[in-house]
Amino acid sequence: MHRAFLVATHNAGKLKEYSEILGSLGIDFFSLADMGIKLEVDETGITFKENAILKSATYARESGLITLAEDSGLEVDALAGEPGIFTARYGGQGLTSEQRYMYLLGKLSNLSIEERKARFRCVIAICNPNGGLYGTASGICEGAIAKEPRGIGGFGYDPVFLLPEYGLTMAQLDPSDKHAISHRGRALKAIEPLVQQILS
Repeated sequence: MHRAFLVATHNAGKLKEYSEILGSLGIDFFSLADMGIKLEVDETGITFKENAILKSATYARESGLITLAEDSGLEVDALAGEPGIFTARYGGQGLTSEQRYMYLLGKLSNLSIEERKARFRCVIAICNPNGGLYGTASGICEGAIAKEPRGIGGFGYDPVFLLPEYGLTMAQLDPSDKHAISHRGRALKAIEPLVQQILS
């Protein structure tokens, strides 16, 4: 059985990960661009969870589809948890992903690898077409910020997010390995039972 779900993102990389991780459920995933939705949600929440619910509810009502929305970001211990909920806007408006992670590296330039502990955090919310909340799930991936970017896979801050147990950055992992350990992969696996419940 195929059913259409909206993934509240313009990011093709994120949509691909949702499709790959939850692909066995027989869902057709569509992005905001696929649906022609140009509405921008003002992320006024002060936590990842609040922003995920806000986006999910708004875009569900706008599209008339069951909607998965996430808020995710990078937390660096040496920067008191920055960039946190501002990860996608870190360093200012209009920067590329590369400019953002180079800005981050500049802030950490004098620190040893032991002082560069960080984590990716992701919260996913699902709402019905009326904007009612089905539930949320979260995932965390612990690591550190590398001294320089490495790898060409993934997107966002992946080239500078080091996984010490692998000795590789997130951008150097095969997609299947990344999905197994990433914050998004873990959040999607955690929310999969709820998705199955919705489908049934």
